[in-house]
Amino acid sequence: MEELKAAGVDFIKVQSRLSREGYFAIAEECWVRKTRFVGHVPDAISAVEASMAGQASIEHLTGVLLATSKLEEELRREQLAPGPPHESPAAAIQRTQAWQRKLLDSFSAQKAAALVQEFARNRTWQVPTFPTLVHIGFLTPQMDLKDDPWEKYVPSGVRAIWDQGRRQQLENHGDADFALRSEIIKRSLQITGMMNAAGVPIMAGTDAAAPNVFPGFSLHEDLFFLVQAGLTPMQALQAATVRPAEFMGSEEQGSILPGKRADLILLDANPLENIRNTQRIRAVVLKGRLLNRGDLDDLLTGVRKFAQ
Repeated sequence: MEELKAAGVDFIKVQSRLSREGYFAIAEECWVRKTRFVGHVPDAISAVEASMAGQASIEHLTGVLLATSKLEEELRREQLAPGPPHESPAAAIQRTQAWQRKLLDSFSAQKAAALVQEFARNRTWQVPTFPTLVHIGFLTPQMDLKDDPWEKYVPSGVRAIWDQGRRQQLENHGDADFALRSEIIKRSLQITGMMNAAGVPIMAGTDAAAPNVFPGFSLHEDLFFLVQAGLTPMQALQAATVRPAEFMGSEEQGSILPGKRADLILLDANPLENIRNTQRIRAVVLKGRLLNRGDLDDLLTGVRKFAQ
């Protein structure tokens, strides 16, 4: 811990495969050292346990939908159990579908309300990262970004890796599977709206540069999904500005006030009327330097040439 503090690391990040023993040891040590820990809810831990243990933020809604199920413990045991030996890819897909169907069908409004209240009471921040959920976790043909205009800014070698992952997500899957994935996204939006309404703090995020997540561009997409979840356009904007500054304890960022960093985006249309207007960028002020539309286009041209 001392070495991490000396290196300027303010958070410990936990991941999905962490054991219960390891997780709670980290939680206890962070409490002693007054260091926050963030990240995934490990598969072996419930989202309620993570919140009560003091996890400062939860990314990708890990463990959140499971915590709204009446069959939470049963589903967790199935999730942690190894698959049958010599299981075929088709059988593995069917087993995953059956688990996800059971997850959705066992939704409990009472458990969901209790979970949201626990998050609000403990101030457990949420970073849903909808671009990651939509384009990696639960991809459907309708949401596939293949041939998207943004791809011209991604190096060809990286695009090849992304394309391989897309094919694996889409091949050998049928309409029923894609409908199920769409339901999971819809439920994720629903629970995010519930959390926001209850006062659970929410931050925008993308998990860049994960596959199919475009640095910069995907943040605008996440703002759109947050509004779809029930946040107002103002709340979505705050999720990408004021909220992260608050979470990081930064007094120099997040809002436009004297003495704060001169980092601004100037738009051609009002994002409070349509959150998509955040993409209508006229100019950027970065550390007090003005970059007009021509300057920004030149930067994009340079990125595109590098990608080629």
